[in-house]
Parts: sequence; C-alpha cells; structure tokens
Amino acid sequence: MYVYRKIKLGTILTFAWKHLLFFLIYGSIITWLDHYLEHQGRSLSIPFLPISTIGIAVAFYLGFKNNQSYDRFWEGRKIWGGIVNYSRTWGNLVKSFVTENHVTDPTITDAVIKETHRRLIYRHISWLNALRLQLRRPSNHSIDFSKSSARKHYKGRPGGEDWEQDVAPFLSCVEERNELMGFKNVATQLIRMQGEDLKILEQKGMIEDFRHMEMMSCLEEFYNLQGKCERIKNTPLPRQYSYFSHIFVWIFILLMPFGLVGEFVSMGHSMVWMTIPCYMLISWIFLTMELVGDNSEDPFENFINDVPMTALCRTIEIDLREMLGETDLPPKIEPVDGILM
Repeated sequence: MYVYRKIKLGTILTFAWKHLLFFLIYGSIITWLDHYLEHQGRSLSIPFLPISTIGIAVAFYLGFKNNQSYDRFWEGRKIWGGIVNYSRTWGNLVKSFVTENHVTDPTITDAVIKETHRRLIYRHISWLNALRLQLRRPSNHSIDFSKSSARKHYKGRPGGEDWEQDVAPFLSCVEERNELMGFKNVATQLIRMQGEDLKILEQKGMIEDFRHMEMMSCLEEFYNLQGKCERIKNTPLPRQYSYFSHIFVWIFILLMPFGLVGEFVSMGHSMVWMTIPCYMLISWIFLTMELVGDNSEDPFENFINDVPMTALCRTIEIDLREMLGETDLPPKIEPVDGILM
C-alpha cells in the first residue's frame, strides 16, 4: 500500500511512460496527417460532439467500476483489522485462561504452562503468515497471471522458501510441519490444530469448560475472517465491468485526436499542434482512472496498492510475543519508497 501523501513523479512515470510515449506518437501521426491533408482541402477531423458523449459515458462507467474496486480493497482492509483485533484477543485468552489453577497432575508445572502459552501463540503467528502467503498466490484472474508463474510463485506451498521462512519457524515440532506438508490449505489446518490442542488442555484441566468455549469461539471467528478473505480472493470483480471498461476507454482514446484536431484548427491554422499535448493529457487521465480501478479490485495480489498484510502480520507478531514477555523482537515493517507491503 502506498502510504506517502504525495506520489513522486518518478513513481508515476514508471507506470505511465509507455502509455505517454504511445499517446505522443499516435497523436503526432493523426495531427500531422490532418495538417498535411488540410493543404489539399481535406481533413481527418470528425465532430467532437459524439466523441465527448462517449467520454461522458466512459467517465460514468469508470466511476462505477472504481467505486466497486475500492469497496473490495476497503473490505479486505477491514477484515485484516478484525484479524489484528481478534489476534490480540487470542493472546489475552491464552495468557488468562490457560493456567494451573485446576490441574491435579503434578507434572504440569509453571514451566509447562508457559510453554503451552508459547505453543498456542506461536502457532497462531504461523496461521497469520500462512494465510498471508496463500492470499498472495496468483489466481487465474490476476493481472499478471500465467500458469507457469502460478506454479512458481505459489507462496503458500509447504516447503517453499517463503513458507520455511515465515511459517515453519513458529511451529512447535517437526511432526506438525510434516503433517502440514500434505494439505493444500495450511491456514485451515493450523486452526484445526489449535482446536485439537484446546481439547487436550481441557482434558488435562488446564482450561475449564467455559473458557474452552470462549477460546473455541475465537477460533471460529478466525475461520470467519479467513473465509471472507478467500471470498474476495476467489471472486473477481465481474468481468463484464472490468473488461468492457478497458475496451471503452481505449475506444475513446483512439477516437479523441480526430475530434481534437478539428477543434484546434477552428482556432487557427497553427493551433493544430496543440492537439498533441491536450490529447496526451486527457488520454493519460482516462487511462489512469482505468488502471487505478484495475489495480484496486484484487487487494491481496502483492501489488503496491494492496492491503499491507506483511506489515500487519509483523505488528501482530510483535504484540503477541510481547505478551509472552519476549524482548528479542523483530523490527516493525517500514515503508520502502513509500510502499508498505
């Protein structure tokens, strides 16, 4: 997510220079041809009224699409806000509810309780990172999707580099890691493991019935939040809105210089060359509105405008590990060139 108040010109040009170059060349060709034909009593110009009508329709269409795209992004951000809040609640429940007050087994000491706290909280950090990596897996409706890249960049795959770095270190034992290797949805299975662990803790008397129900309710909410993320991830913005807005914008852009040349010629013969900068400006504005909507409709694709899940996961990790009394904590994720991932 881009977090600076102003977007640097260099960042804008990084994404816009190819289109601006095309607008310059295309606009120059149409303008030069019209200027050349004008000396022969002919013209390429067409009335600007129908073109302006198309522009108005395209603007309304883009406004609708961008509103829907922003709604998807904002919903994704609200879901991750819920994950942050319930994660802190989970840490508090673990620390407060898992105690030795009702334990009769003398082998369950304070050290065992602390290790249980660590196991439950660390497994939750594994869930956070596993969910983040799975959501960033390219889907078949991603902007830059290809089957080869989807296989290569499947960030949620157990055994992958990202998984070994961000998920595996927080699992308590090798058996858990090996068990997860056989599942496609690791995040789902990690919550299941938490539930099974709570059942064992209840049998040992480390949590009571009521506390067990409260903690299971928190796990249920994690499933709800995960499902909401997967709904956004697996359901693209309806293609009829996304695809045709792209077509309509380019129809307007390609027709526009034919209308502009006539308008500027009517102001004076030499004014025809003003068509080029005006055409570049108007085309860039419309195309930018189109691209903003395209890049906002999928908030989990690891683009610069997406939900900053890496930073949110690190924030939760720091909070939960501080609850455990740890002091050797990782640094907070900071923006790089204004981009917070």
